[in-house]
Amino acid sequence: MVMVAMVAFQSCAPKEAPAEWEMIWNDEFDTNGAPDAAKWKFAGRGKADWNRFCYDDLKNAYVEDGRLFLVGTLSDDPADTAQFHTGALRTQGLFAFKYGKVEISAKLGQGQGSWPALWMMPEANVYGGWPVSGEIDIMEHLNFDTILYQTLHTDYTYNRKIKTNPKSSVTSGFNVGEFNVFGLEWYPDSLCFFVNSVKTLTYPRLEAEGSSQWPYDQEFHLIVNQALGGNWPGPVDPAHLPIHMEVDWVRVYKK
Repeated sequence: MVMVAMVAFQSCAPKEAPAEWEMIWNDEFDTNGAPDAAKWKFAGRGKADWNRFCYDDLKNAYVEDGRLFLVGTLSDDPADTAQFHTGALRTQGLFAFKYGKVEISAKLGQGQGSWPALWMMPEANVYGGWPVSGEIDIMEHLNFDTILYQTLHTDYTYNRKIKTNPKSSVTSGFNVGEFNVFGLEWYPDSLCFFVNSVKTLTYPRLEAEGSSQWPYDQEFHLIVNQALGGNWPGPVDPAHLPIHMEVDWVRVYKK
């Protein structure tokens, strides 16, 4: 098992010069107004903490001055029972990929109850419902933290609770109040996380564990969202609203 992990780790830093990355999908957010409908759709409201306040409206997800704004606000809709409204977009049904590199330039807001995230979910739940088909959290941030979280969720880590063999999450510093580049390199035998081009975590595939540990041989799509509240970030302080995450660009590459 250790040998498998070593091989996978080396794949993130090949001895030979790697082939050039070729951009296959991107959004530079150059057109003001609604997000590009050919690339993004509203995530829609659900029952999970991250999407229970999602509101499919331009006041919570819009493009202005070359940036995507994802905003958490107090509800201003008297017909809506939700206390808050949050912005969330995903590429499901529009763009998904398997293996490659993702880089996202984003600036994170600060506030009690803030929970912005840049992440990936399976295009189809090939191995079963969450978390069995996997989740890739490129970046999550909470409240006023000066660290961020990069995490993988699978049957192996969540249901079987094996989170350190191999290590499946990491906390990293970032430039608070500035744009940072959050990255992922995804190979057939490893996932490598980055913050501002510095590698923070390598997660290797363990062949003997099968899809329980490595459901990452299927296509995944992108999600960008600014959530509010829930068990992890805790209660929202309305005095801190609105809170927003700004996304300068999203780029996906393949070799």
